[in-house]
Amino acid sequence: MCGIVGAIAQRNITPILLEGLRRLEYRGYDSAGVAVLTDDEHNNADGILRVRAVGKVIELENALEATPAAGHLGIAHTRWATHGKPAERNAHPHISGSLAVVHNGIIENHGPLRKKLIGLGYEFVSETDTEVVAHLIAHYYAESQDLLGAFRTALSELHGAYALALIHQDEPHQLYCARMGSPLVIGEGSEEHYIASDPLALLQVTDRFRYLEEGDHARLNNNTCEIWDRDNKSVNRELKRYEHAAFSMEKGEYRHYMLKEIYEQPQAIRDTLSGIVADDHVLTAVLGPDAEERLGDIENIHIVACGTSYHAGLVARYWIEGQAGMPCTVEVASEYRYRTVVVPKNTLLITISQSGETADTLAALRFAKDQGYLATLAICNVAGSSLVREADWRLLTHAGPEIGVASTKAFTTQLVALLWLTTALAQVRGKNADVIANNVKALKQLPEIIEQALTLDTRITTLAERFASKDHALFLGRGTHYPIAMEGALKLKEISYIHAEAYAAGELKHGPLALVDENMPVVSVAPGDSLLEKLKSNLEEVRARGGQLITFACETIDQSEESNHEIISLPWVEDCISPILYTIPLQLLSYHVALVKGTDVDKPRNLAKSVTVE
Repeated sequence: MCGIVGAIAQRNITPILLEGLRRLEYRGYDSAGVAVLTDDEHNNADGILRVRAVGKVIELENALEATPAAGHLGIAHTRWATHGKPAERNAHPHISGSLAVVHNGIIENHGPLRKKLIGLGYEFVSETDTEVVAHLIAHYYAESQDLLGAFRTALSELHGAYALALIHQDEPHQLYCARMGSPLVIGEGSEEHYIASDPLALLQVTDRFRYLEEGDHARLNNNTCEIWDRDNKSVNRELKRYEHAAFSMEKGEYRHYMLKEIYEQPQAIRDTLSGIVADDHVLTAVLGPDAEERLGDIENIHIVACGTSYHAGLVARYWIEGQAGMPCTVEVASEYRYRTVVVPKNTLLITISQSGETADTLAALRFAKDQGYLATLAICNVAGSSLVREADWRLLTHAGPEIGVASTKAFTTQLVALLWLTTALAQVRGKNADVIANNVKALKQLPEIIEQALTLDTRITTLAERFASKDHALFLGRGTHYPIAMEGALKLKEISYIHAEAYAAGELKHGPLALVDENMPVVSVAPGDSLLEKLKSNLEEVRARGGQLITFACETIDQSEESNHEIISLPWVEDCISPILYTIPLQLLSYHVALVKGTDVDKPRNLAKSVTVE
């Protein structure tokens, strides 16, 4: 995701802009630029001076040494190509006449708007959707000489997701911004105001922020901050002090990083979804410059990953085949490149990794380059990683730093990204629009639902005592929840050192049932889906043999709890997000069992966070 920084002050703001861009480098980008409204005090001439460079922020700094830009008002940007390849002409800011604009997000109707503006005599020098915004505002300003009105009129014509910042030579003491679908915050200093796509970009100058809501737009000067909602009504967004501990690399109030990261999942999911969904559909252009045009050519999917990421891929297979109607295979990366791979025509290879440096997954991507795939896509949490750089397309999971070796928020954000991708594939294939809209609605509701699930923490703490003397456990699931059972078993193994195995519940009678007795905890996942009745019969087999049954079940299921069967209820949700929800209590269970066992939760023995060797 791109980064935005802007500032208006009584001092030279260029150093503020550059430091802000440096702090946003984690987001991933291929070019950077600034536009500063210069004046005679700092430069030889008045006007907007723009400096851009392909590559890292250091390249922009070098360009600014050759062409110094200084002033009291300016905007800056790091871009990751969506429309148009990485090139200086496509880098932000974009200029039209006497105004400059930076933009995060996707303008879906840029095509017809571009055609309209060309008809009005505007010339385009870039391939971006953002240049359309600059010319559109310039057009309406030329008609009205009212910059706020022109900004509002232009915003009313934009479809998609955006965070925007605008400066104009005619208003040298005003900074404009707007937010719809992409994050944007306003920072407040002493007779200074700033904007950024992430508060982290501005912590060198302020820790006081106003968080814009959907549809808000604002006008800032040194001393005032005016904000209006999507209906152009004046609103006040509360000034909040940035809580450093909540977003830092420290544990803060939490006993372990793992617990902190479990509780960070609602926000991590919000961040992952930011700027990639609209009201009732997904914004496919975020995958890369040519992805939007080529997605419709995909006929098959191959997913390659390791460990927890492999489990995410297994869930996605159900989604992709069920909703997009496309054949999908999922394979462990360490096996994939040591066999003969048959690649059907027009196959997309998806690689998944938290770090983007997982040796087996990265080697699989490199091996796949010569196998005839239509394209490769990396789903990853680290923007500058090898996996992201070497794949044709990318989809970032904005989970933030994950310190605990046992992955939690990286896994759930991978699932979110894969459900988004499933929806994108269904969308380009013309599948049922109601299903697509339902997926988007469910994804947007997911953070609040997970917050509800986290309230189970106290009950699960008590439940974990049952595992204190156990050496083995079984996890059961069906359909999309079978891989979730696999993930639950993996988490318990990783951090409590209890041997745990997961099975598709229907496989119990084909061998594992022999292991079940009163000393074997059996954990099952029972959402209220079409496989519920079959799962119930499987659980009866366990209970009849004295197994200690623990079931995480949908609140709508009517089950009587008996002495050897404990049921923990979760809220009803749409089937598409149910696997993500049911991951949460299994994470909490493994964490609290590890506490009971007295193991090193964040650094389990023999394991590393990023496996960078084969």
